[in-house]
Amino acid sequence: MTVTRFAPSPTGLLHLGHAYAAGVAKHCARRESGEFLLRFEDIDHTRVRDDYYESGRQDLEWLGLGCDRETPRQLDRSARHAEALDALRELGVIYPCFCTRREVEAELAGMAAAPQGPEGPLYPGTCRRLSEAERNERLEAEAQPAWRLDAVAAAARVGPLDFSDRVHGKIQVDPQLLGDVVLGRKDIGTSYHVAVVIDDADDAITLVTRGEDLLPSTHVHRVLQALLDLPQPEYLHHILVTDESGRRLAKRDDARSIRHYRESGLSPAEVLALLPPYPSQR
Repeated sequence: MTVTRFAPSPTGLLHLGHAYAAGVAKHCARRESGEFLLRFEDIDHTRVRDDYYESGRQDLEWLGLGCDRETPRQLDRSARHAEALDALRELGVIYPCFCTRREVEAELAGMAAAPQGPEGPLYPGTCRRLSEAERNERLEAEAQPAWRLDAVAAAARVGPLDFSDRVHGKIQVDPQLLGDVVLGRKDIGTSYHVAVVIDDADDAITLVTRGEDLLPSTHVHRVLQALLDLPQPEYLHHILVTDESGRRLAKRDDARSIRHYRESGLSPAEVLALLPPYPSQR
């Protein structure tokens, strides 16, 4: 059975981009007699507000995009995320990082040719080059460092990988596309990358639908799935809803929030008519 999910962060009001993402996920589930789930991605608890959980549910119901079932929130799965990081440490494919953002920016600025990824400069591997003695000394002084993927070590361990995308077709994984990404954050313990692969596996998601801006992240997610022996879902990376200038909508765009349209007197059908067609699938 096809199982999809819509996974907003309760850090602002839902907008037209959220409506489109939820619509795509529910459409895929319904056309295949599957199940559509709602999961709140709230690991960044420093930015979460309690009222955004309920406002999100209300907006989805008003649009006719209510879920079949709500899954546990990410914050309720912190122990599972910590277990995954422990497993990655045991495999030797992550390492502690003590760099501040300013230090990383300074090192990149001093490099003749900084490593580049699809989203800009990549982490230059500063802490990967520390000796074991240096790491242990730093760990004693800083009990809660960040933890980064050792992309080279991970690539060697998992070998060739691919994933299937219903819009883009079969894609070969490049484990080093995003470099040594952060998998364990100093402030909240985990990262989106670890949390989402664990949560999708625990929720038995078979089709991950999300914006095409996350397509590069899927390379990391396939590596993590292989390292942690997790199921491999299908993917569908769809277009992003943008404003008149082509800029991606964000939660600061209150004028395009679902609440704004509701209070302006539009009907759910009129709001949904503002969205692009759902993507054709291979």
